[in-house]
Amino acid sequence: MANQKILDQKQQIIDEIAERTQNANSTVLFEYQGLTVEETNELRRTLRENDAEFKIYKNTLVKRAFDTIKVDLDEHLKGPKAIAFSNDAVAPIKVLSEFAKKHPALELKVGLVDGQIADQAKLKELSTIPSREGLLTMLAGGLIGVVKDLSICLDLYSQDMEKEEN
Repeated sequence: MANQKILDQKQQIIDEIAERTQNANSTVLFEYQGLTVEETNELRRTLRENDAEFKIYKNTLVKRAFDTIKVDLDEHLKGPKAIAFSNDAVAPIKVLSEFAKKHPALELKVGLVDGQIADQAKLKELSTIPSREGLLTMLAGGLIGVVKDLSICLDLYSQDMEKEEN
């Protein structure tokens, strides 16, 4: 039987995984086998730049952590997996998807996005959503069109009012 110190260390890791998963808006499990150390460091750096991080844990500890928070991803915990955590729901999915295009060894498996389980198809769909800045730009562009049309209508109306007065 393992000594108490080792059991306490494992419980601390389980608690860390559970806490990170609960506090994150997105948690993504992915396969990383086949990536070189340099590629792994590049991925870490890219995720960090997008306010995300990834960790590698033993699957048994991840399973126990997910069991404590009532998340059933046991079927996806076979073979080596890494986990990306982020407060942004879409950022790590986009980063990992872009990275996977250049490095086929990386493969997204499953994720938790805003508390909902997202399979590979859902992760692929989420990776195509524009960034927050892109969405705001699209919104501003749409609003500018409405404001422009309104100003044209008001100008035509004022011109009609001037003609009636004369």
